[in-house]
Amino acid sequence: MQSIELLQLVLEKIDDMKARDITAIDMHGKTGETDFMVVCTGTSNRHTKSIAWYLTSELKNKGMTILGVEGERYGDWVLIDLGDVVVHVMQEESRQFYQLEKLWAA
Repeated sequence: MQSIELLQLVLEKIDDMKARDITAIDMHGKTGETDFMVVCTGTSNRHTKSIAWYLTSELKNKGMTILGVEGERYGDWVLIDLGDVVVHVMQEESRQFYQLEKLWAA
């Protein structure tokens, strides 16, 4: 699957779970580690964990490999590494504090 197709699938699945403020950042020319970064917000620990669980479950059902998931135990910030796409599911407080979009937009 091409990275743009994976990105579209990720965006569709996190939207299914009612993630808020979904942002996709093109990482070409900024890092060689990934092609796209997606940042979205969950309304609670339970919501962020549910978004992450649903996304990883749906991708596994499609035969995709999940390289890593971090932070799912607490749910303040869950990182899902899909290789070409890295997904950050964050609560509003964490998202405002770390401001990933601002950091990577430069």
